Amino acid sequence: MAPDGQILPPDVYSAEPIPGSARAEIERLLTSGDLFRYTAAKDAPVSLLEQEFAEFLGARYALAVSSCSAALFLSLKALDLPRGAKVLIPAFTFAAVPSAVVHADCVPVLVEVGDSYRIDMQDFAAKLPLADAVLISHMRGHTSDMDAIMALCDAANIPVIEDAAHSLGTLWGGRNIGTIGKVGCFSFQSYKMVNAGEGGILVTDDPELAARAVIMSGAYEENWKKHPGFQNSYCEWQNKLPLYNLRMQNLSAAVIRPQLPEIARRVQDGRRNHDHVATALNASGLMSVPPALPPELRAPDSIQFTLAGSWTDAQALRFQAEAKTRGVAVQIFGLSEGNARAFWNWQFLGEAPDLPLTRAMLMRACDVRLPARLTVAELDFIAEALCSAARVAQAA
Repeated sequence: MAPDGQILPPDVYSAEPIPGSARAEIERLLTSGDLFRYTAAKDAPVSLLEQEFAEFLGARYALAVSSCSAALFLSLKALDLPRGAKVLIPAFTFAAVPSAVVHADCVPVLVEVGDSYRIDMQDFAAKLPLADAVLISHMRGHTSDMDAIMALCDAANIPVIEDAAHSLGTLWGGRNIGTIGKVGCFSFQSYKMVNAGEGGILVTDDPELAARAVIMSGAYEENWKKHPGFQNSYCEWQNKLPLYNLRMQNLSAAVIRPQLPEIARRVQDGRRNHDHVATALNASGLMSVPPALPPELRAPDSIQFTLAGSWTDAQALRFQAEAKTRGVAVQIFGLSEGNARAFWNWQFLGEAPDLPLTRAMLMRACDVRLPARLTVAELDFIAEALCSAARVAQAA
């Protein structure tokens, strides 16, 4: 707030402070130099994080790694898919997702995503017979119809990986997102619900998949013995799988663990923030926020909305510029140069497929950060800035 009492444009990029309880553990680690997860015989910070995260989600096993991308890659490798296996992914996701598929020696098959930012089930069903696996990105926390997806995949005996990077704390029919498919992957990058700068974790109930992922993550020689629960599986795979060395180190775990008790509060505040701004945007008549699906209880830290009605590219760009002058950064996925969430920019896949639904959606889909720590006054500032910018742009 300015000295005259005026509300300043809110800072939506700074993260919440790391809880003070992390500092003693960090100091202990720095003093000891004990940063490698396998140095201690047991109870290393990474091991404790895995136990606590699995318990938090209600999963049997968790494996902490260097990033969510690493978790996705290891999940695909742990499925033991053949080289060139086809993996269905949403056409609206971050470039790291098709990249993980490529790194795993598989072929991404892009599925249309509609105006709701969710998988188009008709296109999904049509392409499913081509697939050896499915990787569902709950992009920006928007949950696709997991009941329909799992019914189709279970009937075809096709494994499902959930990219839940944006969905920690989201529930689907009372179940934690990330525990519905065969494996779920989460992110601890700075703009996610839990912030370690970088980091990721995968969860699964499948002991064989978990054992393969642990060994490939870098549990060389007999370090797998420091992962409880399935020694027989480890003996089967030791020295038979390549090591990719994607381990998390102890300092990251020391930063993450004290934030786990904060998740419930952050989820509640994030949902309040999202719904508060969504109400204002929907009332404007110029912007539309897709509603949650009936089984979905979201945990958002950002808001996505579509420019409603008839907008030219020039008007959409004018809206983006007008919002910026008011102190609010808006990303229009399809109109931002080189955007890593626009499928036609994934040149490493070759020629972009024809996906008219997704392309049309991305050309008018907007993204604004709404971290959980914002106040109601700051939310009102953002909502008014967006509505005012939309009115000016439409008048132009």
